[in-house]
Amino acid sequence: MLIIGELRMLAQEIIQRKRDGKELTNDEIAWFITEMAKDTISEAQIAAFAMATFLKGMSISERISLTESMCKSGKQLTWNLSGPVIDKHSTGGVGDCVSLLLAPALAACGGFVPMVSGRGLGHTGGTLDKLDSIPGYNTKPTIDLFQSTVETVGCAIAGQTDEIAPADKRLYAVRDVTATVESIDLITSSILSKKLSAGLDALVLDIKCGNGAFMRSKKKARNLAKSLLRVGNGLGFKTIAILTDMNEPLCSSAGNALEVLKVVNILKGDIKEDRLLEVVCALGGNMLFEVGLASSYIDGFNRIRKTFQNGKSAEIFERMVFNLGGNSNFLKAVNTELPKAPLAEDVCALSEGCITSVDTTAIGLGVLALGGARRRSDDIIDYAVGFENLVARGDHVDNQVPLARIHARDEKSLKLAKLMIRKAYRIDRQKMIKKYSTIFEKIR
Repeated sequence: MLIIGELRMLAQEIIQRKRDGKELTNDEIAWFITEMAKDTISEAQIAAFAMATFLKGMSISERISLTESMCKSGKQLTWNLSGPVIDKHSTGGVGDCVSLLLAPALAACGGFVPMVSGRGLGHTGGTLDKLDSIPGYNTKPTIDLFQSTVETVGCAIAGQTDEIAPADKRLYAVRDVTATVESIDLITSSILSKKLSAGLDALVLDIKCGNGAFMRSKKKARNLAKSLLRVGNGLGFKTIAILTDMNEPLCSSAGNALEVLKVVNILKGDIKEDRLLEVVCALGGNMLFEVGLASSYIDGFNRIRKTFQNGKSAEIFERMVFNLGGNSNFLKAVNTELPKAPLAEDVCALSEGCITSVDTTAIGLGVLALGGARRRSDDIIDYAVGFENLVARGDHVDNQVPLARIHARDEKSLKLAKLMIRKAYRIDRQKMIKKYSTIFEKIR
């Protein structure tokens, strides 16, 4: 039975309509998501809905309805702040610690950043896993603590709670085991339902593409970006999308505590990571210009970079860590605070030449082999392991120059990681002159 006016429906009829390629109405989608959140629809029916959507697709109108319904299945944050409420989302990669730098930088420039982040799975790293390597940091704060941290510090990075878009959590769990994760319709609604719940004014999207990205081709990355743009703007918050390069790790460290250490060193002005900072400043510069906190993209880019030079980003990052349970002097104590692996050893190239390409997924899988990532969502990970001092495309190496330094828990995983690192790099005797841009394009 499906009586729209009285909202008396049957899940199987909605599934059948989508299976047959028909466009679902707002009422049908809202009813299905509401009942799913109330746990009155079975796992089998959710799986069938996900597969029907994967095979037949959704219109933009359906995607907007699905996103809005998933947002309304839980609590929606409201704000009364002196500046715009803004955020960033990345589709994931290797050595991608952009969020840890961009959130405090945006806050230092006058924005307020309630960043709801996720954990890593497979070869990609997760922002929450990096933060979990900080002793005491609470990645699951109450909504009150999350909001108060944003209001007083300027930013907070935490995970999705049971109160935020609970329908998304249930649907995603089913997608993960039914080969429907790749659906652009479902990806769009999953990402944006959480962002809509956070009460944003604007969102900047970092869509990775390349051999270490979820979307490997620019065509697929553009399609996802355009879907997110149309739905985000259709829901009333300004949405910007930038395609960035993931054909090599974004920075020279890969692994949770090692990436946090890299972030702290950048915040303290100790080191320079050109590719990482280019992405951070490009995302931030576009966002600041779009919300009126900068006069142009270039002005916004420079404002973001300046926050790392004058120490404002560092101050905000440390206050955020303290507010959410960490050490109030974390930046000074970082070397004793972060976990360390018992073994650390360089791995050198077996031949001489120039690095011409990198199998980025292989490096991510190397972190996984060391125990620093997950195969399944419930795996326990080792925050201390990973790689640092990873060489980049264009670097010259020989049998005395390390490709990376490996941090491992035991000899067995260390030996395996050495093999994986050596296989990940292609070395050519001819020196490579070409320079690679980390920013591919802005999608409108």
